[in-house]
Amino acid sequence: MSEKKNVFQFKVVLLGESAVGKSSMVVRFVNNTFSEKIESTIGATYTNYEIDLGVHLVKLQIWDTAGQERYHSLTPMYYRGAKGAFIVYDITSYDSFERAQDWVNELRSEGSPDAKIMLIGNKIDLKRVVKKEEAMKYAQDEKLLYYECSAKSGIGVNDAFLELTKSIPIEMADIPTNEIEYSESDDEIKIDKKRRKNNNNNGGCC
Repeated sequence: MSEKKNVFQFKVVLLGESAVGKSSMVVRFVNNTFSEKIESTIGATYTNYEIDLGVHLVKLQIWDTAGQERYHSLTPMYYRGAKGAFIVYDITSYDSFERAQDWVNELRSEGSPDAKIMLIGNKIDLKRVVKKEEAMKYAQDEKLLYYECSAKSGIGVNDAFLELTKSIPIEMADIPTNEIEYSESDDEIKIDKKRRKNNNNNGGCC
């Protein structure tokens, strides 16, 4: 049985230092799994994922970028055109928090000026170094969304992706398509997995 949905497509990107857990966040969101032995991203990886928000279907193009400095010159080609961005830092590393602020500045100057940005502190399952109050104040001052999560335990990851998705105005969709017929038997080429996540609730912060 098929149903009619308004279908919209958004490009979102994850930026941050190496080893802050960007890839682990994507894997947790898409596959609901975690591995301690995940390999470092080279350049960028790309995943399609669908979220059913009830009124419409959102197709996310999720770009996970490398954090190593040697790949920094390549990163702009991945975040240009993004309608949403996660700036990820590790709550156990103050250096990664300071570097996250540089990513915010770079994205605003070189990326899409209207992109919705979420600052997200990962690894809340570990002992904290970056004070939550300091990070939240920075996010508030810079008018950023703010979340904390643990890719290892899964806490906060789904809520963060859903909140960022909901914050992006439909008018910013890359390829808006109205009243497209969608059915469970439709075949589409995807990188990683094609999933539909139903959510009509408002996620809570942190």
